[in-house]
Amino acid sequence: RIERCDYCLQAGKVLKCSSCKYVFYCDRTCQAAAWEVHKSECKYLKKALPKTIPDAGRMLVRIILKLKNGGDMEKGYYADGSYRRFWDLMSHYSDIKLDARRTEHFEALAAILEDIFEDEILPNRCELLGIYGRLVINTFNILDDDMHSIGTGLYLAASIIDHNCKPNAVATFVGTTLRIHLIEDIPCLDWSKIFISYVDIMSTAEERRKELKDGYYFLCTCSRCVNVTEREEMRGAICVNKNCNASFYIKRDRCPKCDTFFLEKQRKVYNEVMEFTKNNLETMKEYCYLDVCKMCLDKQKDVFHPLNLWHVKTLDSAFESAIAVQKWTDALEFGTKLIPGFRKYYGEWNPLLGLLYMKLGKIQLEKDLDAEARKNLAEAAKIIGVSYGTDHSCYKEAVRLFCQTRCPDD
Repeated sequence: RIERCDYCLQAGKVLKCSSCKYVFYCDRTCQAAAWEVHKSECKYLKKALPKTIPDAGRMLVRIILKLKNGGDMEKGYYADGSYRRFWDLMSHYSDIKLDARRTEHFEALAAILEDIFEDEILPNRCELLGIYGRLVINTFNILDDDMHSIGTGLYLAASIIDHNCKPNAVATFVGTTLRIHLIEDIPCLDWSKIFISYVDIMSTAEERRKELKDGYYFLCTCSRCVNVTEREEMRGAICVNKNCNASFYIKRDRCPKCDTFFLEKQRKVYNEVMEFTKNNLETMKEYCYLDVCKMCLDKQKDVFHPLNLWHVKTLDSAFESAIAVQKWTDALEFGTKLIPGFRKYYGEWNPLLGLLYMKLGKIQLEKDLDAEARKNLAEAAKIIGVSYGTDHSCYKEAVRLFCQTRCPDD
């Protein structure tokens, strides 16, 4: 909140609103542009001081004030003549009433609203719960250029897009503007055939299903979630036959490719390495340590298949850790090994794969590895051009870096 402009979400030096002293802006231009929305909430944020209102509470304040001023008639168009208004959004009212976690959250926010609105009339409890439901079910995480969450937004038109764990579209942002880009060709524009992922698709089917059930109240039955083969591949062990590169599920007795028998002691080692890896990845959710990642990778050697999900997650953590401490040789090694895993779990055109190629290319460019950098930056530009759009700053950056590389014949 104090590091980014409340209007454009750009990071940098920011100045606080002189009235509420709660929100911050880049400059007078952003402050003036934001005033149309901020002026209605300003006095309520001021009342809350010195307390900090949770983001969800602030969004509820904005929605309530907007609805009071006719915002329920605002239309979000997703096609000519087709639109959604706020009350068209799904609230999952009955599901939320039975959800102890969400009910507790709602009651805490309702208490905050009662404090800052004081004697003003709020929507009744049932209507307020319906507003809350529409908020938590339909909001998008606003992402920066590196696909990190920097805020939350409610987009009426985009709320029509359903989930699939094998999406054919991705959501990216330019500031607070949401853009949906198709990453697969479709015969014609049909929003019922366009899907994004609501959750991180580099997760197990069990994890994805739980997150979707807990957060959106549906059981995903997409092709990935019901695919038994993929579930087994995610947990793949490397065949003990050194001449075989197959992945196989440890609950099976023999390798499906070479028929080598999998011994019980090898199954025990696999389970120990898996437990060690999961425990360390869990403890490194906030900050990753390169030495711990390396230790996990050492234990996984000759045990996990290269496309084992937890091996890929460990490589991802090791890559980002190496970049953070500027260990460029390590970063290149881990990043290069990470490509097949990202390609498998995220797909050919996911922006995260494009960003991986761009990070590798930037490091190689700095180390004068022009041939490798040129190849990776070309791949980055190709993927980012599709997933972000060729007018996006990420695409322009990939092209700029590519142009800095020397041709092989130079």
